[in-house]
Amino acid sequence: MAMTSVRMPDELMGRLEKAAENLRRSKGWLINDALGEYLAREEAKVKLQEETQQALADVEAGRLVDGDEVIEWVESWGAQDEKEPPTP
Repeated sequence: MAMTSVRMPDELMGRLEKAAENLRRSKGWLINDALGEYLAREEAKVKLQEETQQALADVEAGRLVDGDEVIEWVESWGAQDEKEPPTP
């Protein structure tokens, strides 16, 4: 496992030490957990931004589905004559 060092303000270190004590976890465990959560959120933001750009490109290219067709399809779910999903 790789190792790194981090400089942090005394106030933040104090909070980290208190949390580690309260949770009965090591400071390293808390830092790894927090960093993992942060990176997951940032990656989700990037993915959302990419998906938004793709959706805008689809709109600009006219790859759209009529809303009424979508509602008809959804309303047919579970029926014996369930409709196929609409396509652009």
